[in-house]
Amino acid sequence: MMSRPRLIVILTILLLLILGTIALDNLILGINLIPELSLPDTMQTFVTIFLGVFIEAAAFLLIGSLASGFVAVYVSNEDIARLIPRNPILATCVGALIGMIFPVCECGVVPLVRRLYQKGLPISAGIAFLLGAPVLNPVVIASTYAAFGNSTVLWARLGFTFVIAVGVGLVFLSQPDPAKILLRPNLFPRLFAPNQIPIQEKATANDEIDHKHSHVHESSGGLQQALTIATDEFFDMGRYMIFGTLLSTSMQLFVPQSTLLSIGTNPVLSVVAMLILAYVLSVCSTVDAFLALNFVNTFTTGSVIAFLVFGPMVDIKSTMMFLGVYQRRVVVYLVALLALSGLVVGLLMT
Repeated sequence: MMSRPRLIVILTILLLLILGTIALDNLILGINLIPELSLPDTMQTFVTIFLGVFIEAAAFLLIGSLASGFVAVYVSNEDIARLIPRNPILATCVGALIGMIFPVCECGVVPLVRRLYQKGLPISAGIAFLLGAPVLNPVVIASTYAAFGNSTVLWARLGFTFVIAVGVGLVFLSQPDPAKILLRPNLFPRLFAPNQIPIQEKATANDEIDHKHSHVHESSGGLQQALTIATDEFFDMGRYMIFGTLLSTSMQLFVPQSTLLSIGTNPVLSVVAMLILAYVLSVCSTVDAFLALNFVNTFTTGSVIAFLVFGPMVDIKSTMMFLGVYQRRVVVYLVALLALSGLVVGLLMT
């Protein structure tokens, strides 16, 4: 277990990182007031976009990590067993709706679903939760209603998100071997029968740490243990988020978005353009409805709905974070299935 001084040091470093990013942004603005020290426009834009995405994503990743820590300490395997139906189809449907209990966005949901796997959540239900929770939660429903009102866009977003989350989750029912889906043995759902868990090679140091965390509630438990686990989760998933944010920022800066926006009136190309924008911009699902509202008059309704359905399920930064939970080929399958689903949704609603 992490000692209290070490926990305080790590939390202090986290606070300094957040304050440092804000200070850096202000420093750049100050430097630009001095012509001799002014940064190139491209560099200034890069830093501004990166900090905007990073600070927003880090806040929600922290929320998800805290939820993960509290789940590890206070939620038992038996609790998950009581919550999730034994029927695999019903279990997947329930998984898509767990976001109503754990209102997290696409950044926060990744560490939480990883912890829920260790608590016994079936793989198909976990994937449905991963894809559905960023939209099917009270915060995002409220923000979408505030932007679009009681409209077709609102109900289409909720309905298609549920259908796609459940459908993609059910696809993975055809693969009963968790070793071919999940990245590490310590993530295997504990509700699997013993003969369904293959013999694995020696666990890594991280696996051993996670294994200890999965049993922490059996020893002393408490707030400190939950915060310790949350801190480990935040830094473990944060490296993927940082890399994804850098990639997202580069795409936003160097891919000419004006070219994408110029094709907004074409019924097919507009959907493709909005799917690309959703993947590249990596906007948090809690605020993306207000961004989508700006495209209503220039893009088709179907393409706006596709943006609101596809973006929260997967973008550049969440793709990088998926690699911390699933095998690489599974991540490729997920992105491809979701892109195809988003395209179908956009064309149906155009």
